[in-house]
Amino acid sequence: MDRRTWITASLAGIVGSGAVSTARGSLQGRLDIIDCHTHFYDVNRPEGVPWPEKGSPLYRTVLPKDLRGQKMYKPVTGTVIVEASSRIEDNKWLLDLAKDDPFVVGVVGRLEPGTPDFASQLKRFSANPLFRGIRVSVDLVTGLLEKANFADLKLLADADLALDVNGGPVTPIILSKLAKKLPTLRIVLNHIGNVRISTDPPHFDWVKGIQNAGLQKNVFCKISGLLGAAAHDGKTPPSDLAFYKPYIDVVWNAFGDDRVIYGSDWPVSGLVGDYETQQRIVMEYAESRGPVTTVKFCSLNAKKAYKWVDRPGRR
Repeated sequence: MDRRTWITASLAGIVGSGAVSTARGSLQGRLDIIDCHTHFYDVNRPEGVPWPEKGSPLYRTVLPKDLRGQKMYKPVTGTVIVEASSRIEDNKWLLDLAKDDPFVVGVVGRLEPGTPDFASQLKRFSANPLFRGIRVSVDLVTGLLEKANFADLKLLADADLALDVNGGPVTPIILSKLAKKLPTLRIVLNHIGNVRISTDPPHFDWVKGIQNAGLQKNVFCKISGLLGAAAHDGKTPPSDLAFYKPYIDVVWNAFGDDRVIYGSDWPVSGLVGDYETQQRIVMEYAESRGPVTTVKFCSLNAKKAYKWVDRPGRR
Protein backbone atom coordinates (compact mmCIF):
# COMPACT_ATOMS: atom_id res chain seq x y z
CA MET A 1 0.00 0.00 0.00
CA ASP A 2 1.50 3.35 -1.03
CA ARG A 3 1.67 6.38 1.30
CA ARG A 4 -1.31 8.18 -0.21
CA THR A 5 -3.54 5.12 -0.05
CA TRP A 6 -2.47 4.41 3.52
CA ILE A 7 -3.27 7.94 4.72
CA THR A 8 -6.67 7.99 3.04
CA ALA A 9 -7.55 4.54 4.38
CA SER A 10 -6.41 5.52 7.87
CA LEU A 11 -8.57 8.63 7.88
CA ALA A 12 -11.56 6.66 6.60
CA GLY A 13 -11.19 4.28 9.53
CA ILE A 14 -10.93 7.09 12.06
CA VAL A 15 -13.38 9.77 11.02
CA GLY A 16 -15.63 8.31 8.34
CA SER A 17 -16.10 8.59 4.61
CA GLY A 18 -16.94 12.27 4.65
CA ALA A 19 -13.38 13.04 5.70
CA VAL A 20 -11.75 10.96 2.99
CA SER A 21 -12.29 13.58 0.30
CA THR A 22 -10.85 16.16 2.68
CA ALA A 23 -7.77 14.01 3.14
CA ARG A 24 -7.37 13.49 -0.59
CA GLY A 25 -7.64 17.22 -1.16
CA SER A 26 -5.07 17.98 1.52
CA LEU A 27 -2.62 15.56 -0.05
CA GLN A 28 -2.99 17.47 -3.30
CA GLY A 29 -2.29 20.83 -1.68
CA ARG A 30 -5.91 21.85 -0.97
CA LEU A 31 -5.90 21.62 2.80
CA ASP A 32 -9.16 22.92 4.27
CA ILE A 33 -8.25 25.33 7.07
CA ILE A 34 -11.05 26.81 9.16
CA ASP A 35 -9.91 29.62 11.43
CA CYS A 36 -12.28 29.19 14.35
CA HIS A 37 -11.51 32.38 16.22
CA THR A 38 -11.80 35.67 14.36
CA HIS A 39 -13.48 38.96 15.24
CA PHE A 40 -15.10 41.34 12.75
CA TYR A 41 -16.67 44.73 13.28
CA ASP A 42 -17.37 48.04 11.53
CA VAL A 43 -16.47 51.15 13.49
CA ASN A 44 -18.37 53.27 10.94
CA ARG A 45 -21.76 51.85 11.84
CA PRO A 46 -24.10 54.64 13.01
CA GLU A 47 -24.35 53.06 16.47
CA GLY A 48 -20.59 52.50 16.64
CA VAL A 49 -19.07 49.50 18.41
CA PRO A 50 -18.66 48.72 22.12
CA TRP A 51 -15.30 47.11 21.37
CA PRO A 52 -12.59 48.03 20.53
CA GLU A 53 -12.52 51.47 22.07
CA LYS A 54 -11.51 54.59 20.20
CA GLY A 55 -7.78 55.11 20.47
CA SER A 56 -7.05 51.39 20.40
CA PRO A 57 -4.83 50.18 17.54
CA LEU A 58 -7.66 47.75 16.85
CA TYR A 59 -10.13 50.60 16.30
CA ARG A 60 -10.65 50.21 12.57
CA THR A 61 -13.16 48.37 10.44
CA VAL A 62 -12.21 44.69 10.16
CA LEU A 63 -14.13 42.40 7.79
CA PRO A 64 -13.62 38.89 6.35
CA LYS A 65 -11.98 40.32 3.24
CA ASP A 66 -9.29 41.81 5.48
CA LEU A 67 -8.51 38.38 6.90
CA ARG A 68 -8.29 36.93 3.41
CA GLY A 69 -5.80 39.68 2.57
CA GLN A 70 -3.34 38.62 5.28
CA LYS A 71 -0.10 36.91 4.32
CA MET A 72 -0.48 33.33 5.51
CA TYR A 73 1.64 30.26 6.07
CA LYS A 74 -1.14 28.28 4.38
CA PRO A 75 -4.37 29.72 2.93
CA VAL A 76 -7.33 29.82 5.28
CA THR A 77 -10.42 28.54 3.49
CA GLY A 78 -13.11 29.54 5.96
CA THR A 79 -13.77 31.04 9.36
CA VAL A 80 -16.00 30.78 12.41
CA ILE A 81 -16.58 34.29 13.74
CA VAL A 82 -16.58 34.77 17.51
CA GLU A 83 -18.57 37.60 19.05
CA ALA A 84 -16.91 40.81 20.16
CA SER A 85 -19.96 42.71 21.43
CA SER A 86 -22.42 42.49 24.30
CA ARG A 87 -25.22 43.95 22.19
CA ILE A 88 -27.95 41.46 21.36
CA GLU A 89 -28.55 42.94 17.91
CA ASP A 90 -24.89 42.50 17.01
CA ASN A 91 -25.64 38.79 16.71
CA LYS A 92 -27.87 39.73 13.79
CA TRP A 93 -25.18 42.02 12.38
CA LEU A 94 -22.70 39.13 12.29
CA LEU A 95 -25.25 36.80 10.71
CA ASP A 96 -26.04 39.43 8.10
CA LEU A 97 -22.32 39.83 7.45
CA ALA A 98 -22.03 36.08 6.93
CA LYS A 99 -25.13 35.74 4.76
CA ASP A 100 -23.52 36.66 1.45
CA ASP A 101 -19.99 35.49 2.18
CA PRO A 102 -19.51 31.70 1.97
CA PHE A 103 -16.06 32.12 3.54
CA VAL A 104 -17.91 32.46 6.87
CA VAL A 105 -19.02 28.97 7.91
CA GLY A 106 -20.39 29.86 11.32
CA VAL A 107 -20.98 32.49 13.99
CA VAL A 108 -20.45 32.09 17.74
CA GLY A 109 -22.68 34.78 19.16
CA ARG A 110 -23.27 36.45 22.49
CA LEU A 111 -26.24 35.60 24.70
CA GLU A 112 -26.24 35.40 28.48
CA PRO A 113 -27.53 32.21 30.09
CA GLY A 114 -29.51 32.92 33.23
CA THR A 115 -31.27 36.01 31.89
CA PRO A 116 -35.06 36.13 31.38
CA ASP A 117 -34.94 36.43 27.57
CA PHE A 118 -32.27 33.83 26.92
CA ALA A 119 -34.65 31.15 25.65
CA SER A 120 -36.45 33.48 23.24
CA GLN A 121 -33.23 34.98 21.91
CA LEU A 122 -31.68 31.53 21.49
CA LYS A 123 -34.73 30.40 19.52
CA ARG A 124 -34.54 33.54 17.40
CA PHE A 125 -30.89 33.31 16.42
CA SER A 126 -30.56 29.53 16.23
CA ALA A 127 -33.17 29.54 13.48
CA ASN A 128 -30.28 30.67 11.28
CA PRO A 129 -28.07 27.63 10.48
CA LEU A 130 -24.97 29.83 10.57
CA PHE A 131 -25.50 30.47 14.28
CA ARG A 132 -23.31 27.76 15.79
CA GLY A 133 -23.12 28.65 19.48
CA ILE A 134 -22.44 31.34 22.03
CA ARG A 135 -19.45 32.56 23.98
CA VAL A 136 -19.46 33.40 27.68
CA SER A 137 -16.91 34.24 30.36
CA VAL A 138 -15.62 31.74 32.89
CA ASP A 139 -17.04 33.99 35.62
CA LEU A 140 -20.54 33.44 34.27
CA VAL A 141 -19.94 29.67 34.17
CA THR A 142 -18.69 29.76 37.75
CA GLY A 143 -21.85 31.54 38.84
CA LEU A 144 -24.07 29.00 37.11
CA LEU A 145 -22.17 26.15 38.75
CA GLU A 146 -22.51 27.73 42.18
CA LYS A 147 -26.27 28.13 41.71
CA ALA A 148 -26.64 24.77 39.92
CA ASN A 149 -28.52 26.74 37.28
CA PHE A 150 -28.13 24.74 34.08
CA ALA A 151 -31.53 25.22 32.43
CA ASP A 152 -30.33 27.62 29.73
CA LEU A 153 -27.22 25.61 28.98
CA LYS A 154 -29.43 22.55 28.57
CA LEU A 155 -31.42 24.54 26.02
CA LEU A 156 -28.16 25.27 24.21
CA ALA A 157 -27.26 21.58 24.19
CA ASP A 158 -30.76 20.63 23.01
CA ALA A 159 -30.36 23.09 20.13
CA ASP A 160 -27.16 21.21 19.17
CA LEU A 161 -25.04 24.32 19.66
CA ALA A 162 -21.63 24.82 21.26
CA LEU A 163 -20.52 26.86 24.26
CA ASP A 164 -17.26 28.81 23.93
CA VAL A 165 -15.72 29.89 27.23
CA ASN A 166 -13.02 32.51 27.69
CA GLY A 167 -11.07 33.20 30.87
CA GLY A 168 -7.78 32.80 32.69
CA PRO A 169 -5.75 29.71 33.60
CA VAL A 170 -8.43 28.52 36.06
CA THR A 171 -10.87 28.10 33.15
CA PRO A 172 -9.97 24.49 32.22
CA ILE A 173 -10.72 23.10 35.67
CA ILE A 174 -14.03 25.01 35.78
CA LEU A 175 -14.99 23.57 32.40
CA SER A 176 -14.20 20.06 33.56
CA LYS A 177 -16.80 20.51 36.29
CA LEU A 178 -19.37 21.93 33.88
CA ALA A 179 -18.77 19.14 31.38
CA LYS A 180 -19.56 16.52 34.00
CA LYS A 181 -22.86 18.24 34.78
CA LEU A 182 -23.81 18.60 31.09
CA PRO A 183 -22.25 15.74 29.12
CA THR A 184 -24.35 16.49 26.00
CA LEU A 185 -23.12 20.09 25.75
CA ARG A 186 -20.14 20.65 23.47
CA ILE A 187 -17.77 23.05 25.23
CA VAL A 188 -14.84 24.87 23.63
CA LEU A 189 -12.01 26.26 25.74
CA ASN A 190 -10.64 29.47 24.21
CA HIS A 191 -6.92 30.25 23.91
CA ILE A 192 -5.79 27.21 25.98
CA GLY A 193 -6.98 29.08 29.06
CA ASN A 194 -4.92 32.24 28.47
CA VAL A 195 -1.96 30.86 30.37
CA ARG A 196 1.21 32.96 30.42
CA ILE A 197 3.77 31.29 28.15
CA SER A 198 7.44 31.62 29.03
CA THR A 199 10.64 29.61 29.24
CA ASP A 200 9.47 28.38 32.65
CA PRO A 201 7.80 24.96 32.80
CA PRO A 202 4.00 25.15 32.53
CA HIS A 203 2.43 25.90 35.91
CA PHE A 204 1.19 22.81 37.74
CA ASP A 205 -2.32 24.13 38.38
CA TRP A 206 -2.87 24.98 34.71
CA VAL A 207 -1.49 21.60 33.63
CA LYS A 208 -3.82 19.81 36.06
CA GLY A 209 -6.76 21.86 34.82
CA ILE A 210 -6.00 21.07 31.18
CA GLN A 211 -5.67 17.38 32.00
CA ASN A 212 -8.99 17.35 33.83
CA ALA A 213 -10.74 19.18 31.00
CA GLY A 214 -9.22 16.77 28.51
CA LEU A 215 -10.74 13.82 30.33
CA GLN A 216 -14.21 15.13 29.49
CA LYS A 217 -15.02 14.00 25.96
CA ASN A 218 -17.39 16.90 25.32
CA VAL A 219 -14.67 19.54 25.84
CA PHE A 220 -12.58 20.84 22.92
CA CYS A 221 -9.66 23.26 23.03
CA LYS A 222 -8.65 26.01 20.61
CA ILE A 223 -4.91 26.32 20.31
CA SER A 224 -5.08 30.04 19.78
CA GLY A 225 -3.74 33.26 21.25
CA LEU A 226 -0.23 31.86 21.69
CA LEU A 227 1.66 34.98 20.63
CA GLY A 228 -0.38 37.13 22.98
CA ALA A 229 0.30 34.71 25.83
CA ALA A 230 4.03 35.10 25.22
CA ALA A 231 4.05 38.86 24.67
CA HIS A 232 4.24 39.90 28.32
CA ASP A 233 6.31 42.68 29.86
CA GLY A 234 6.36 44.48 26.52
CA LYS A 235 8.52 41.81 24.90
CA THR A 236 8.19 40.67 21.31
CA PRO A 237 6.98 37.06 21.41
CA PRO A 238 9.33 34.40 20.02
CA SER A 239 8.51 33.09 16.55
CA ASP A 240 9.92 29.57 16.86
CA LEU A 241 7.83 26.52 17.66
CA ALA A 242 10.33 25.25 20.25
CA PHE A 243 9.40 28.07 22.64
CA TYR A 244 5.70 27.14 22.63
CA LYS A 245 6.05 23.39 22.31
CA PRO A 246 6.03 22.51 26.06
CA TYR A 247 2.66 24.23 26.42
CA ILE A 248 1.19 22.81 23.22
CA ASP A 249 2.38 19.37 24.33
CA VAL A 250 0.34 19.65 27.52
CA VAL A 251 -2.80 20.57 25.60
CA TRP A 252 -2.37 18.04 22.81
CA ASN A 253 -1.56 15.20 25.20
CA ALA A 254 -4.67 15.97 27.23
CA PHE A 255 -7.15 16.44 24.39
CA GLY A 256 -5.62 14.14 21.79
CA ASP A 257 -5.76 14.48 18.04
CA ASP A 258 -9.57 14.64 17.91
CA ARG A 259 -10.41 17.64 20.12
CA VAL A 260 -7.82 20.32 19.32
CA ILE A 261 -8.96 23.15 17.04
CA TYR A 262 -7.16 25.80 15.01
CA GLY A 263 -7.90 29.46 15.74
CA SER A 264 -5.97 32.69 15.35
CA ASP A 265 -7.70 35.30 17.54
CA TRP A 266 -7.21 37.73 14.65
CA PRO A 267 -7.10 40.74 14.55
CA VAL A 268 -6.22 40.78 18.26
CA SER A 269 -3.24 38.53 17.55
CA GLY A 270 -2.02 41.14 15.08
CA LEU A 271 -1.12 43.43 17.96
CA VAL A 272 1.90 41.26 18.78
CA GLY A 273 2.73 39.42 15.57
CA ASP A 274 1.73 38.79 11.99
CA TYR A 275 -0.81 36.18 10.91
CA GLU A 276 1.74 34.09 9.04
CA THR A 277 3.93 33.62 12.13
CA GLN A 278 1.18 32.63 14.54
CA GLN A 279 -0.27 30.24 11.98
CA ARG A 280 3.07 28.66 11.13
CA ILE A 281 3.85 27.87 14.77
CA VAL A 282 0.73 25.76 15.32
CA MET A 283 0.72 24.28 11.82
CA GLU A 284 4.30 23.09 12.18
CA TYR A 285 3.30 21.31 15.38
CA ALA A 286 0.28 19.67 13.73
CA GLU A 287 2.30 18.71 10.67
CA SER A 288 4.90 17.03 12.85
CA ARG A 289 2.17 14.62 13.94
CA GLY A 290 1.32 13.63 10.37
CA PRO A 291 -1.19 14.50 7.63
CA VAL A 292 -4.18 12.79 9.22
CA THR A 293 -3.76 14.78 12.42
CA THR A 294 -3.22 17.98 10.44
CA VAL A 295 -6.50 17.56 8.58
CA LYS A 296 -8.33 17.00 11.86
CA PHE A 297 -6.75 20.02 13.53
CA CYS A 298 -7.42 22.32 10.58
CA SER A 299 -11.10 21.55 10.03
CA LEU A 300 -12.57 18.20 11.06
CA ASN A 301 -12.37 18.67 14.82
CA ALA A 302 -14.06 22.04 14.47
CA LYS A 303 -16.75 20.37 12.39
CA LYS A 304 -17.47 18.09 15.35
CA ALA A 305 -17.44 20.93 17.85
CA TYR A 306 -19.43 23.52 15.91
CA LYS A 307 -21.09 21.50 13.15
CA TRP A 308 -20.25 24.44 10.92
CA VAL A 309 -21.97 24.90 7.57
CA ASP A 310 -19.99 23.88 4.48
CA ARG A 311 -21.32 26.48 2.06
CA PRO A 312 -21.35 26.30 -1.74
CA GLY A 313 -18.74 28.52 -3.35
CA ARG A 314 -16.50 28.59 -0.29
CA ARG A 315 -13.38 27.31 -2.04
